[in-house]
Amino acid sequence: MGVFQDVAGPALQQYQQLGFGSQIGVAVVGSLVLIVVLNVLNQILFQNPNEPPMVFHWFPLVGSTITYGMDPPKFFKDNRKKYGDVFTFVLLGKKTTVALGTQGNDFILNGKIRDVNAEDIYNKLTGPVFGSDVVYDCPNAKLMEQKKRRFQVADRYSLGPSQFMKVALTTEAFRSYVPIISDEVTSYIKRCPDFKGESGIVDIPAKMAEITIFTASHALQGKDIRDKFDETLADLYHDLDMGFSAINFQLHWAPLPWNNRRDHAQRTVAKIYMDTMAERRARGDTGKQDMMTHLMNAQYKDGRPVPDHEIAHMMIALLMAGQHSSSSTSAWIMLRLASRPDIMEMLYREQVEALGADLPPLTYEDLAKLPLNQAIIKETLRLHAPIHSIMRAVKQPMPVPGTKYVVPTNHILLSAPGVTASDEQYFPEPDLWDPRRWDKESPLAPTIVRNEIIEDDEKIDYGYGLVSKGSTSPYLPFGAGRHRCIGEHFANAQLQVITAEIVRQFKFSNVDGSNSVIGTDYASLFSRPLSPANIRWEKR
Repeated sequence: MGVFQDVAGPALQQYQQLGFGSQIGVAVVGSLVLIVVLNVLNQILFQNPNEPPMVFHWFPLVGSTITYGMDPPKFFKDNRKKYGDVFTFVLLGKKTTVALGTQGNDFILNGKIRDVNAEDIYNKLTGPVFGSDVVYDCPNAKLMEQKKRRFQVADRYSLGPSQFMKVALTTEAFRSYVPIISDEVTSYIKRCPDFKGESGIVDIPAKMAEITIFTASHALQGKDIRDKFDETLADLYHDLDMGFSAINFQLHWAPLPWNNRRDHAQRTVAKIYMDTMAERRARGDTGKQDMMTHLMNAQYKDGRPVPDHEIAHMMIALLMAGQHSSSSTSAWIMLRLASRPDIMEMLYREQVEALGADLPPLTYEDLAKLPLNQAIIKETLRLHAPIHSIMRAVKQPMPVPGTKYVVPTNHILLSAPGVTASDEQYFPEPDLWDPRRWDKESPLAPTIVRNEIIEDDEKIDYGYGLVSKGSTSPYLPFGAGRHRCIGEHFANAQLQVITAEIVRQFKFSNVDGSNSVIGTDYASLFSRPLSPANIRWEKR
């Protein structure tokens, strides 16, 4: 006791001699030190052996948020080496369990709805972006009905109780989409001031964002919708996209600058759709064969018509669902081609040899004749998956197959399919971008190609038609399970046509003449190239 007094007494006297502000500062620092010490001791002494290992962190609320946010794929790979395929880290104060590898993907993405839930995770993000009563801002049963689109369609469609995607994704529909997309790309290049002359330098992601919004709006939503979209509205969709910032898991409600822009964009775009519906009804123009008219004439299975605000919000969701991924992927394609002008020339020669030296207008059937053009999409999605993290809320304790671990209900589950897509176990030289690896004879061919397995062939119907479960494949650029992207076929066709048309018009190279590629921006949940990302272009 005497020793303690000898030490503490002078220290207490010095503390009392400090000014009030300094005393507060010392108290705060002392509290922080105590919090850190207790947090470290808790991790060392009280780790539950039945829960996955915890990634070490100093601060309890911050956890690994900063390290994860800077580079999620690197974070996953580094901790996989330390802890294995299953581990937990603290993200914004929430314990988040990661399950990697093909088994981890299957465990999370094909989890039963009673076990895992996407709505509880994403509704805070998607509600303000898409609007109310659609996607994750409604019960799962309603989402599944919206997704399967089993609306009672007017008799003139001759579809009866029909899946919505039958309207949008039939072979006939794709035949009509290809010339629409081609025309949008070529007309954009002609009118864009950044492509005037014979050569120049351009920030390519910004241009690809505009091209993808114009092509998707025209093909999927009709000419009258497309005619209302210009570069200004493309910017509005960018503002909507920034609503998916990770900080909005907690601060989606806050009057922050990006949230204010998000809300303005949502109201503006929704009004465009609402006004278009009113115009169509006023003209008596309710017989168009497009998505908006289909929804305007549709009913839920209980006989209720689809409210106009839900139609507007579904139209936003439909375009947004493809916009962020197709915009990012098309930008990465162009940046990769600029780093490999030789491959861009191979693509051009492929078209000449397969379609003719005069390069006639592209058709839907032409796409099957261009395997390298298809492989460009596959390889770019492999290395640049638009979504690096797929999260689910845990609804009841979940035993992790093949381990002793049980994930409790206060955890979030996180799947990262991009990790297996860059795993040397499946892809030789995984960090090398080479679209020729998708040729079965290539020495870089992934094992899944050699075995003629791109996806798990097992099919399942979540209520909106049969889709591939796909979760046992190491290559899942469009996710898997009940929330698998239903627009993947359109995205593939869109990206193939955009790539083919741009290859016809340009030669690309890096501004500095190197073969390097710019880094990735992880500020949003959807990874994209860092901005600006300039390349040099030259007209053919």
